[in-house]
Amino acid sequence: MPKSLELFLSYVINGLIIGNIYGLMALGLTLILGVMKIVNFAHGEFYMLGGYAAYICSIKLGLGPVAGILGAIVTVFFIGLFVERALLTPFYSGRLERPSDYALLMTFSLSVFLMNVVIPIFGPYQKASAPLAEGSVNLGIVSVGATRVIASLVAILLMALLLLLLSKTRLGIALRAIAQDRDAAAICGIDVNRMNPVAFGIGTAMAAAAGALLAPTFLVYPASGSLAASKANAILVLGGMGSIKGAIIGALLLGVLESLGVLFLSPGYRDVYGFLVIVLVLLIKPTGLFGGQEF
Repeated sequence: MPKSLELFLSYVINGLIIGNIYGLMALGLTLILGVMKIVNFAHGEFYMLGGYAAYICSIKLGLGPVAGILGAIVTVFFIGLFVERALLTPFYSGRLERPSDYALLMTFSLSVFLMNVVIPIFGPYQKASAPLAEGSVNLGIVSVGATRVIASLVAILLMALLLLLLSKTRLGIALRAIAQDRDAAAICGIDVNRMNPVAFGIGTAMAAAAGALLAPTFLVYPASGSLAASKANAILVLGGMGSIKGAIIGALLLGVLESLGVLFLSPGYRDVYGFLVIVLVLLIKPTGLFGGQEF
């Protein structure tokens, strides 16, 4: 195989690997938007908390990388439940004149709070959780770091489990019904108020899982969630607001575009290339790739 083609394929594979983990985070944001009808501006900070939870479990407590991922998912899930009940319940009370503004300001304020509250606890320095594996994996075309490959496989597994939950369980069917029409779901006997914290908890847990999977490679620090959140929101817009298929395909596309931008242009602007393409896509199709499709 020519060296140029081998190099190109290696960057595409790396982009797909990172795109899978982006997709995990974007799916969580899509679930929250679809069910609760709010954009969670603190989503990146739940990603950051997931990275710190993995660091504590795997390094400080010495429990290993698997416990770090599980600890991040479970811990942030319950934090998400608490946040929804404590801070976001007024959004559905019917007493607010502008509930959308309330949700925006509350989640934005939560983002700033979480970003600053971890500084006195962990300091401003970068931390890394335990690597998922040592060495590299030979994929035939190219060798890729074992940690990245395993992280991608775990992300695929978690996304598959979430899709299975949404399509095959009573809980998932209830969440989808609420996403399509809250009032109709309530008339059919679904307790929409009990589903809100579940959706928020699962969505934030997905973000935490992404943070835990990327912590060994991209490290975690107080502001690490800001860039992750911007990517998740960009994927949300690229794929189509509220589209699960769009979130997955948009994440893979963003990962590959960033990787190829590094190859053909400059690694210094890695985080810019995907956003430029998103702007071009939206100029052609303002609703995104799969906008308007069913949740």
